[in-house]
Amino acid sequence: MYLFYCDETNLDPGHADFFVYGGIAIPGERAKELHNRIEEIRKKANFKETDIFKFNPCPTGVQREKFIQAKEDTINAAVEFGCVLIISIILHKIGHNIDVARRNEINRVAYHFDCYLVRSKAHGIVLIDRFSDKQIDEHLRNKFSVGITGLPYSPQKRLDNIVGFHYSAIGQSHFSSLIDIIIGSLRFAVNAHSKDKADKMPTAILLLKLIGPLFYRSQGCNTVDQISLNFSPNIIKIDTYREQYESLKTFFKKYGITASQDITDERQY
Repeated sequence: MYLFYCDETNLDPGHADFFVYGGIAIPGERAKELHNRIEEIRKKANFKETDIFKFNPCPTGVQREKFIQAKEDTINAAVEFGCVLIISIILHKIGHNIDVARRNEINRVAYHFDCYLVRSKAHGIVLIDRFSDKQIDEHLRNKFSVGITGLPYSPQKRLDNIVGFHYSAIGQSHFSSLIDIIIGSLRFAVNAHSKDKADKMPTAILLLKLIGPLFYRSQGCNTVDQISLNFSPNIIKIDTYREQYESLKTFFKKYGITASQDITDERQY
């Protein structure tokens, strides 16, 4: 059993080029150990029991240096306990409406999570970070009962290895904190690159190196599988948009995250 905690970042196109949606797949048999480790990390950093642990802000009363170390230790714990990161990235200029883009990327990461479960011969539960969208309840019911529709090779595919879609919220589980920290780290790196923020680059590079081992690579392969790191959509017709994706892909590769997906204007399937 895997617990797949999901979150989003870069919602505002006025401040970011790319919308990012993703989740962290946590092996159920290691979940209590990971929970306990994050408890220890919080105590070491002098978090109060009611403090919310996110990428930002630093809780009142916690030293900034200890907060930064706590985030690094939490990411390293996710690597140690065999968690897998599944991410999809889309240009706001392509996604347009954020609610539609979010639902589409939920579809994508849920499908990719199901693909990972097939390869792992396992099953899992999807836990979506709560947000405001009048259509999301019906959307998640549809993902559970029907699955994914409109695929190029199948009109409908049931996500047979996912046994439930549910909501989560920060503060209700340490795993909600975990995905917030990881996806916040990815956001920081993506924005440092896409907005050409040279002063942010040393931190961005450090964060990419921390989260890099969480991406799924097939055995004996150095490239990150598309089910783990996806650039959405699969066909990008406009040259300037394709160049932005290529630039981001190259940036990731430079710091150890080599995506297997081709950035292309042609159908590859």
